[in-house]
Amino acid sequence: MNRTIRLLLIASSLWYLGEGLLGPLFAVFAQRIGGDVFDITSAWAAYLIVCGLAYPVVGRLVNQSRWKFRVITIGYAMNTVCTFCYLLVHTPHQLLVVQVGLGLAEAISTPSWDAYFASELTESDDTFAWGIASGHTQIVSGIAIAIGGMIAKWGSFHALFITMGCISLLATLVQARISWREERRPAR
Repeated sequence: MNRTIRLLLIASSLWYLGEGLLGPLFAVFAQRIGGDVFDITSAWAAYLIVCGLAYPVVGRLVNQSRWKFRVITIGYAMNTVCTFCYLLVHTPHQLLVVQVGLGLAEAISTPSWDAYFASELTESDDTFAWGIASGHTQIVSGIAIAIGGMIAKWGSFHALFITMGCISLLATLVQARISWREERRPAR
């Protein structure tokens, strides 16, 4: 695999590490801010529905854009901001707003990330690379859930959200470096 694919996977791994730290603790946090089962499921549903609706819209908007690869960094940056916004959440309604923002962030970055990743593949390694791209998310998320549980148990949700935000910021910086390199690469 080439260097760009490795960097894309590193940025993606950092994204999943940051997001995965909350994992099933999402329900615990939602209850701590006064949420009930309906609030928890509504916030999670809003995230998924916003992602699902926005994926094709974003894909269409950036399909022929020369900013296609910058859009990935914009989505990562938006994810970072929304992740730090967990620190400001004190009600189920605020949690819903953050979840919608996170759904938009994912929808902004993912179609372009997938297109960029696919464009870097050669026929000889495409299935293997997609296997890594899919498999690493599961491994990293599993590790993140365990780490997030330790942070929440021996620290606090405040510490967890700061850790998540910092990891997300690191993912954004890695992705920005990839986008910066892409802009300077000769046209293919």
